[in-house]
Amino acid sequence: MTVPARPKLYHIAHVDRLPSIVADQCLWCDREVVRRAPAGTTIGMNSIKQRRLNELRLTSRPALLVGDCVPFYFCPRSVMLYLIYRGNHAELSYRGGQGPIVHFEADLHAVVAWADAQPRRWAFTLSNAGGRDFEDRNDLGQLGEIDWNAVRARDWQHCSYGKQAEFLLEQSFPWHLVERIGVQSRPTYTLAVNALPAHGHRPPVEIRPEWYY
Repeated sequence: MTVPARPKLYHIAHVDRLPSIVADQCLWCDREVVRRAPAGTTIGMNSIKQRRLNELRLTSRPALLVGDCVPFYFCPRSVMLYLIYRGNHAELSYRGGQGPIVHFEADLHAVVAWADAQPRRWAFTLSNAGGRDFEDRNDLGQLGEIDWNAVRARDWQHCSYGKQAEFLLEQSFPWHLVERIGVQSRPTYTLAVNALPAHGHRPPVEIRPEWYY
């Protein structure tokens, strides 16, 4: 599969974290989340988060640790969301299911243009950046190295390595670059809409069941 003309990026979070994201006007990397302890539920596996914070470095951005970046996938309905949906992984402390999880969608090229203007370091990986053998790149000309067939696959049991490709942005991700919020159900839609600011950037919230399991 060829590289999409306008690749989209997706970050997932619990809906109860949305008010703090709006208040801070950004999504924080894990290191800042640990330091700031914002209100809301933390999802993800602690052992992997610790590895990202303390061990895993990017080769294309020397000295930058994965945990110092805000992570995005190139698709909704990620492998991580599946683990949340199943709720039976020994290393997953969150057990609230996928219902309260929201997707933040952004445009890759818009994000890179913003980051380069700051400047703010960014990179993308060809697999899960929580693994010890991932490869990373910092040149959009190399996007073709991502396995886009795996990224788009709905049945990914035999291509989970490629489906977990990530985009990483150093330190924080600005709220104004969130183009859309996707949710699974009406109750979560209501919570998300009510958390948006009265003034300023209000990305549309949409019920997108196809983004979930």
